[in-house]
Amino acid sequence: MHYTGTIWRPPYEAASLLLEVTAGCTHHKCKFCTLYHDLPFQFRMSPLSDIESDLQEAQLASTDPVSMLTARLQGLPRPERIQRGFLTGANPFVLKFDRLMTIAGLVRQYIPSVATIGCFARITDITGKSDGELTALREAGFDGLTIGIETGDDEALRFMNKGCTASDIVRQCQRLDQAGIHYSFFYLVGISGAGRGEAGAIATAQVCNQLHPTLIGVNMLTVYPDSELYQEIQCGHWTEEGELEKYKEIRTLLDHLEIPVQFAALGASNAFRFQGTLPQDTEALRDTLDQIIETVQEEDLREYRVHLRHL
Repeated sequence: MHYTGTIWRPPYEAASLLLEVTAGCTHHKCKFCTLYHDLPFQFRMSPLSDIESDLQEAQLASTDPVSMLTARLQGLPRPERIQRGFLTGANPFVLKFDRLMTIAGLVRQYIPSVATIGCFARITDITGKSDGELTALREAGFDGLTIGIETGDDEALRFMNKGCTASDIVRQCQRLDQAGIHYSFFYLVGISGAGRGEAGAIATAQVCNQLHPTLIGVNMLTVYPDSELYQEIQCGHWTEEGELEKYKEIRTLLDHLEIPVQFAALGASNAFRFQGTLPQDTEALRDTLDQIIETVQEEDLREYRVHLRHL
């Protein structure tokens, strides 16, 4: 398989066939992000020949006795049982409509058991697709996009160079709703900065309440020395939120969400992992967060943050 640099995927894509169709990020300007700093380029499309070769390799594993034995010993699913594909890279959905359709056709040709195809997407990737193209992509199998909206706080979006506004998020995700494409959100706790976390959470809830995400995944901001945001902090232009304030921010987001949605904190950036379904698990999640806020020390949470390996 052709993989370039560190391969990132959401926790819920663990059983998916990971297919590299891009590497890097077309935007590459978010001040907090260091995920693709290990690449010697900003963005690259995989040649169709590499994509087809990887699919052929995955297909072979379903018929080659040695490959099947290896998969069984490693506890991996056989390709014919794989129901989902996940295109890797920061935002493969940026690819032109025709190329995405070609990739979907190749997936169906070599791994016909794959029912849906997901990937990371930026809000601006959706903007570049017509309504008809979005509908056609859904019919071709594209479903379950993961979108790092990070926040609904326009001030934070602007400062962090996300390249979109809260109204952009609402408008473009409503288009996904109309096309029947499901999507999940990543929310970056702490992105609004010290003293503004709860305001950022309320603004984010206002955005989400107008939409239909299947999941809101909360991840805590970790500032690494090689990020542009670290330099902003050193220059006194931005102040990082405290660890307990981050949990209060999550509590505020939870309190203001009015939609049925999966709510989860499962990534390594979270010192405590929890998940549930809203609204039925809202009270249990509140109790979990209240216990953390009331019993865990700021110093202990900060110790976890400082020693968290580079993500």
